[in-house]
Amino acid sequence: MSLHATGHIDSFSVNDIRNDFLQVLETKVHGKPLVYLDNAASTLKPKSVVQVLSDYYQYESANIHRGVHTLSEKGTNRYEEVRKQIARFLNSATDREIIYTKGTTDGINLVAKTYGKAFLKKGDEVLISTLEHHSNIVPWQMLCEEVGCTLKVIPINDDGEIIMSEFEKSLTDKTKLVSVVHVSNALGTINDVKTIIQKAHAKNAVVLVDGAQAVAHQKVDVQDLDCDFYVFSSHKIFGPTGVGALYGKQKLLEAMPPFEGGGDMIDVVTFEKTTYNDIPFKFEAGTPHIGGVIGLGEAISYVERLGFDWIHQHEMELLNYATGLLQKIEGLRILGPKENKASVISFVVEGVHPSDVGTLIDHEGVAIRTGHHCTQPLLTRLGVTSTCRASFSIYNTKEEVDVFVAALKKVIDLLK
Repeated sequence: MSLHATGHIDSFSVNDIRNDFLQVLETKVHGKPLVYLDNAASTLKPKSVVQVLSDYYQYESANIHRGVHTLSEKGTNRYEEVRKQIARFLNSATDREIIYTKGTTDGINLVAKTYGKAFLKKGDEVLISTLEHHSNIVPWQMLCEEVGCTLKVIPINDDGEIIMSEFEKSLTDKTKLVSVVHVSNALGTINDVKTIIQKAHAKNAVVLVDGAQAVAHQKVDVQDLDCDFYVFSSHKIFGPTGVGALYGKQKLLEAMPPFEGGGDMIDVVTFEKTTYNDIPFKFEAGTPHIGGVIGLGEAISYVERLGFDWIHQHEMELLNYATGLLQKIEGLRILGPKENKASVISFVVEGVHPSDVGTLIDHEGVAIRTGHHCTQPLLTRLGVTSTCRASFSIYNTKEEVDVFVAALKKVIDLLK
């Protein structure tokens, strides 16, 4: 059985899912079967996503919008249907609130360089947390340097959780924008973003949520959260790289200036003056990643066929199983929260450098991530410069966890 076909699936197993990723999962690494535990960096792609990409480029490749010929109109319809699909997926009030981007980083930069430059001024404050990915730090630093506002950081406790009382103290009448991660890529911490949004709104601050690590693991409802902006990347949810989406409340998007100039984002162009298109097209200059958008649509369909109840249960079983085994390894320390976390385990081993672990465990066929995970300030706060990170997804199994843990023990014995 495979989940390749569209439609509701009443019953399936992990093996059914693995069949949809079989070509890459059957890859041999140094002669060993691949165990892919680097899902927080990027997920693998199911056959159905690869197929729609291939079909588009083989049979339907044409530019969209403005064209009146059949291929252009067909591509335009598919491209815009995915926008409606994303709106439903996030429960946006209208598909006009969905902006296509190159990914999470691009979406954050768009907001910083448009909303930020237009509405923030000298003396205003931007609030982020210690948990943030560099993509949710650097754009705000650049904005603050440019307009003269101040960047403030919400502290975390030793388990890698936002200290909510400190967050409340950090909020002032000068706070104009709060930008926080929904789920930490480095630790798996799940932030209470709904409460953060409520408290920020009480101070009339706008809130952006980095959802890169959330959308593949849990249902996101932007209207229930009441966030002002929400960003995510396709490649974190089994879709193609180089594409993503920004949700923004309609009134905010309409008030923001364009991000880039070019084709499709215009209304009327003269040498004297240009007027701009309506949202969402005002923010989508140039020929977009059409195939990537179509692939993202299929990736979302794939996740919806599985359902988030099943996804959550499966990933938590893997997380708890792996955590129990790793805790028995002498000298190994797991960083991050003990509860309320996503399927990520970040750890260090006493006397062993993470990059050595990553290199040697690869020779056992196991793919994990090592380094600072683009969260250098976070790791500095936790007293380390680098960690090993294993992250689990829908196609991983307990048998793979056993292989990972056995390989890790072997590597530790070699290095100590």
